Amino acid sequence: MNFRRKKRFEAEVSTHSLNDIMFFLLLFFLIISTVANPSVIKVLLPKANNNQTLNKKQVTLTINKSKEYYLNDKLIVPADLEGKILEETAGVPDPTIVLRMDAELTIQDLVDILSTGTKLKVRIVMATQTGK
Repeated sequence: MNFRRKKRFEAEVSTHSLNDIMFFLLLFFLIISTVANPSVIKVLLPKANNNQTLNKKQVTLTINKSKEYYLNDKLIVPADLEGKILEETAGVPDPTIVLRMDAELTIQDLVDILSTGTKLKVRIVMATQTGK
């Protein structure tokens, strides 16, 4: 019997790690493209001699776990919410309310508050915390 081994050496190029490298390059360019400034038009803005800051009256609406409503740290009845918001924002141009809701409340609670703000033509901004 003739048991011969193949003594011929064939060159191979391993491309297994190329997939990982291409993935990391793609991820890198996607992250960089989102961080980059999308505005490519450069404009030299005019300068002003005096700076004016607008001091808006901040109205805070806080709702805790037990659905107690506090408007500027004063406990209010949910049925009186519209009237109290109108009182607090009377005479304020472009009124804005900072909404502080407990994370355990439902989406329906949020929708109810947002619909009240839409009805009263008041902008509502939701406060969040950073982190997990």
